[in-house]
Amino acid sequence: MIKIEQSVVINRPVEEVFEFIANPENLSLWAGAVKESKLISEGPVGVGSTSSNVIELLGRRIESVNEVTEYVLNSNIATKSTSGPMPVESKQTLKAVEGGTEVTNSAKVEGAGLFKLGEPIFARMVNRQVDMDFANLKDLLEARAFDSD
Repeated sequence: MIKIEQSVVINRPVEEVFEFIANPENLSLWAGAVKESKLISEGPVGVGSTSSNVIELLGRRIESVNEVTEYVLNSNIATKSTSGPMPVESKQTLKAVEGGTEVTNSAKVEGAGLFKLGEPIFARMVNRQVDMDFANLKDLLEARAFDSD
């Protein structure tokens, strides 16, 4: 099992950061491996909401469905995969800090097939990808601040 925990500080208010990351349709805007993500359940995002995702990893197209398992407005959102080749659980926790919002991502990925065999290499790849994704998220949200000012 691969465990990931990484944080980033984004120079934007907690409410704005939470609204953006809680919307599954924004995921493909900042997460490099995610090619498509859309809300497939009715109503606003909350516990029980589901989204479909298409990820490209090592040249493979991976489709999955995620369910929101925890949703606390402006504080945290957790999801787990309910379909797809690899069980994934993820939680983003937000807190106000000097200079903006600290976002911490905690995730567990259960490798399968080739990913299980090469788990140490896969873990490094996933950590590198999350680093890039957080840098993208920070750049995107901080750039939007200038667009709206």
